[in-house]
Amino acid sequence: MTFNPRISIAIPIYNEEAVVPELVRRTGAVLDSLPGGPHEIVFVNDGSTDGTLELLELAAERDARIVVVELSRNFGHQTALAAALDQVSADVVVLMDGDLQDPPEAIPTLIEHYRQGYDVVYAQRVKRKERWWLRTCYYVFYRLLATLSSIELPLDAGDFGLMSRRVIDEIRRMPEHHRYLRGLRTWVGFRQIGVPIERAARHAGKTKYSPLKLLKLASDGIFAFSIVPLRAAAILGAVAIACSFLYALYSAFAKFWLHSPQGFTAIIFVTTFLSGVNLFFLGIIGEYVGRIYEEAKARPHFVVRRVISQRVASAVSRIAVAIRG
Repeated sequence: MTFNPRISIAIPIYNEEAVVPELVRRTGAVLDSLPGGPHEIVFVNDGSTDGTLELLELAAERDARIVVVELSRNFGHQTALAAALDQVSADVVVLMDGDLQDPPEAIPTLIEHYRQGYDVVYAQRVKRKERWWLRTCYYVFYRLLATLSSIELPLDAGDFGLMSRRVIDEIRRMPEHHRYLRGLRTWVGFRQIGVPIERAARHAGKTKYSPLKLLKLASDGIFAFSIVPLRAAAILGAVAIACSFLYALYSAFAKFWLHSPQGFTAIIFVTTFLSGVNLFFLGIIGEYVGRIYEEAKARPHFVVRRVISQRVASAVSRIAVAIRG
């Protein structure tokens, strides 16, 4: 491993104007303390509608290490991370969220483990500051996904972490649209290690992950790394057939030997139960089919409107001078 690697910090941003000044200050201070370089910070503006972009442009004018990638609209958090990975140029990349719940001050710890020979160093979130019900949902989800997944996914590990250049190159080769980056990171392999890092409270503003978006992210993780739901449909179908057969035998016995009339309630119960099971698993199959449909269209994951940095500006100036000359 490179002893003093060049470092890119990749940060997706969406409507975080209250956080951007402190985020720029703290990440810049961390890069100032790290040897090697030149380092960089790649911000991906994911269609912000407040003053986030203007603040990022001002930061890029003041600091040559800052690159701002402006997407044409809001494509979503995981897609914005993919856009950041397409722009980074350093030996190692640190992914982190833009709300300062991922502390930039933990980056030197990640770098130290990289120097020990690890290609992936991910943060395992401890002492989360969210509400108790949200912490409970996260706890259950990570363990459910680890149980269902075909690969061994780490528990309580978010996107915050470090990846070497060869891991980044492998992830960039993956064409799938419904991305669950922390799962792709594990799938690539190489040497990986988790580091316990306290999950800070949001610095300012409100979370951009609504319950519906969290549910979508969870479904992306489950459907991208597990076919257990399909197998469960087959197993439950077999159990339902067996139960129906046994109930048919009981009904025949009751009619001809016990001479007892059959109840309307039992018929309604069995019909609604089997219909509900059928529709539920048709929905699961539909999820897989829908994802196949999305992949078959082969649309680009995102559209970049422009890239803002002093390096790009100087390159454009040199080209303009050469054309005039």
